Amino acid sequence: MISSDQIAKNYDIAGVRKANLPGLHMLLLGFFAGMFIALAGAAASIASADITNPSAARIVSALVFPAGLAMVICNGSELFTGNCLMVISLLDHKITFKALMKNYLFVYLGNLIGSLFVSVLFVYGHIPGLYDGLLAQNMVNTAVTKVSLSFSEVFFRGILCNVMVCVAVWMGMSATHVSGKILAVYPPISAFVLCGFEHCVANMFYIPAGMMTASAYGIAAEGLNIGTFILNNLIPATIGNIFGGVIVVGFLYWYLFLREKN
Repeated sequence: MISSDQIAKNYDIAGVRKANLPGLHMLLLGFFAGMFIALAGAAASIASADITNPSAARIVSALVFPAGLAMVICNGSELFTGNCLMVISLLDHKITFKALMKNYLFVYLGNLIGSLFVSVLFVYGHIPGLYDGLLAQNMVNTAVTKVSLSFSEVFFRGILCNVMVCVAVWMGMSATHVSGKILAVYPPISAFVLCGFEHCVANMFYIPAGMMTASAYGIAAEGLNIGTFILNNLIPATIGNIFGGVIVVGFLYWYLFLREKN
């Protein structure tokens, strides 16, 4: 297993590579990551749709959803929440703040486009009609629940979520084989789903797909619209994810493993 000291050095280098990608590459790699997370969210929704016990349904979702980050890592795509660790390269003076912001912007947009792409194909491929429409109802319920949370609730859950995601990325870098990387990312991602934390990229699928499903299947969804998606969930989840990834994990790991080495 690769030590955390070495992981910090390796990610320092990886951050430079990520920052130097052409903008179009950032966008396209972000698109793929958004697709992978959305596909994992879709699979988790299907797997748990017919389970009436809420606890059991969440456990099943938590067993399936980690496939998303596994696909992101093993395919070399760019995920906004994981890239919050790029602050390590910034603090180590290997990249500029401008380069960091460029990566965040293009990757975030790519993630959004990829997630929406899957949402459209999933809903209008009539997959929510599975289980006599039970999946459709559950998808709408999930979206409504997410936009009904308060700003602070989403923000705090977003912090905890990206602590887990960045720890998963870090753990994935401790392995040298694909099997080890998949096993390493599994526990933190499974735990964040089980706890109901808020991941901005996952919600780029869950909430738009819920809105589209409500429209396509004529399901009532009070308070679910583009405005509540952005204001009530996407913005606080994104801010929380940034805080958890940049400050709690990125900054502290840089301080622990790289600051004293320079």
